[in-house]
Formats: sequence, structure tokens, C-alpha cells
Amino acid sequence: MKRFYFLATFFLLLVSLACSSVTVYSDYDRSTNFNQYKTYAFYKKGIDKVEISDLDKKRILRALERELRAKGMTPSSNPDILVNIFTKSREKIDIYNNNYYGWYPWYYGYGFYGPGYGFGYTNVSSSTEGTLFIDLIDARKKELAWQGIGVGILSYYKNVEKKEARINEFVTNIMMQYPPAPVVAAN
Repeated sequence: MKRFYFLATFFLLLVSLACSSVTVYSDYDRSTNFNQYKTYAFYKKGIDKVEISDLDKKRILRALERELRAKGMTPSSNPDILVNIFTKSREKIDIYNNNYYGWYPWYYGYGFYGPGYGFGYTNVSSSTEGTLFIDLIDARKKELAWQGIGVGILSYYKNVEKKEARINEFVTNIMMQYPPAPVVAAN
């Protein structure tokens, strides 16, 4: 019985750790030389349309600014790239069904160990899965050059520091994909 509780606790720990991660994807125009981009500006017109709180927008933009500066880029009124964001979310429902109406040789029903008939349980949990898109648009060509996407579980934190840390995790993980590794031509 102790082994069962240990395994159940271990499983719940793994699930909670998996939920805290951010899955990241990126896509880009392979013909683009990303070394040419040295300056950036936020695309205000696009960012204003994002349907999240202004406080969360500020948190995302601050995190983005930190990441872009760490990559050697500087803000400019005449930028090489325009940075845009947008978000979406969806309710995610997980159902774990552990119904077993078979023969339990160790349970009798009244706490006695011996042959018996048992049953399981169904566990339903819901969470909000959020997606953050970061677009880098070539300002001269007015074309999308790179897009980073982060998908993860959103938590409604009462603690502002935890909320900010989660936003930073999204942005940092997405921006780790930029710039894309140069493509080596095969002979």
C-alpha cells in the first residue's frame, strides 16, 4: 500500500512539473540573413489589439526588451525589425479514468485482505492553456521574418512575482529560438 501511495505521489509530481513547462516552436524565412537585424521597435498598432490586460502586455514587452538587448539589439525609431505579439487561450480538460470493476485479490470490501470485488475512480481536471506568439517583421520589406510560439499552462497567480516569473519563462524560452541556427549547405 505504501508503494501505491509513493507511486501516486511521484506521478502527481511529474504531472505538475510537466505542466509548468513551456513548449516552444519557431518558424522563419530561410532566405533571411538574421545578422542584418540590429535595431527593433514594438509594433504598437498590433500590440494594442492583443486581448490581455495592459499590465500583462507591459510584462511581456519588458521581458522581450530584455531578451532583445541581451542579443545585442537596440531600440530605434527607424528599426530593422518590428516586434509584434498576440495571444490566445483555451480551456483544457483532462480526464483520468481509473475504473476497474475486476477482481481484486487483496481487498474484501471491509478492510480485510483477501479476495473481493473493487472499483476505481475518475479524476477530471481543467486548466487554461495559453499561447504566446512573437512576430519579428522585417521593417523594410513589411514581411514576417521570424515567429516564435510558446504554449503552456497559465495559472492565475495572486502573487505578482509568480505571474511575472511565468511570463518571463514564456518569453525567455521562445526567444532562445532566435536567431535560428544558420543553415549549412550540403555539397
